[in-house]
Amino acid sequence: MTAPTVAAVVGGGTMGAGIAHVLLAAGTRVTLAEATPERAAAARDAVAVSLRKAHDRGKLDLPPEQLLPRLSTVPAVTELPPTAELVVEAVPEDLDLKRRVLAEAANTCPRAVLASNTSALSIAAIAADLAPARTLGMHFFNPVPAQELVELVTHDAVAENAVTQARAWAEALGKTVIIVRDAPGFATSRLGVAVGLEAIRMLEEGVASAEDIDTGMRLGYRWPMGPLRLTDLVGLDVRLAIAEHLAGELGPRFTPPQLLRDKVARGELGRKTGRGFFDWT
Repeated sequence: MTAPTVAAVVGGGTMGAGIAHVLLAAGTRVTLAEATPERAAAARDAVAVSLRKAHDRGKLDLPPEQLLPRLSTVPAVTELPPTAELVVEAVPEDLDLKRRVLAEAANTCPRAVLASNTSALSIAAIAADLAPARTLGMHFFNPVPAQELVELVTHDAVAENAVTQARAWAEALGKTVIIVRDAPGFATSRLGVAVGLEAIRMLEEGVASAEDIDTGMRLGYRWPMGPLRLTDLVGLDVRLAIAEHLAGELGPRFTPPQLLRDKVARGELGRKTGRGFFDWT
């Protein structure tokens, strides 16, 4: 199994930087698209820091100085290399934005497998009228370098060879792959959000403290991280958006608790803002 020789990542936030990290570590030349020079520089710095930490922990054979020359940045999707074999979009969870990004990628990179890192949006809806035969979901998990799973999401119009190729590439990155049919929330987000929302309701009702709810899941069910701390890591705003989407698709059992809405309204979004259900300062 070998990783793609040339790949592109659109969006240099937490997920995009993490995806770039694992591709670089596997020997791939990566082009990262970001809209402004400032955001591109921030993404490159994030990748460099991530690679340095991995190397210091013995998780990466080559030092970052030998890997970073393989990373380039461009200001637009239309400037991605046409030879790219894989394009992964990691932009915010907005259907129109993802469709626009992948439409540009489909034209710019005519032979690439087009992958969306969405955690909940319909892959069929993203792929419709674009290049559906080579578009699929490739859902990485945060933090990408450490998390072992990639959830490949298929739909009726995707070509089998695109799924086979994406699976081989993900495994070459050291990931374990599960194949999931396109459905609201797929497998992981649907289950993870359900538990996370129930944990928030329990906190809202005073059943237990955030720390004790998380400790119960860690020690009682061997979760590596409790659902509330995980929500802080994912971002309360991201979890709220996914919950609202799932509520619209699957019904009121995914209705976001008022506590979640209140925290997002106050800007308490989790680790990225310093406070969510826990204090990260």
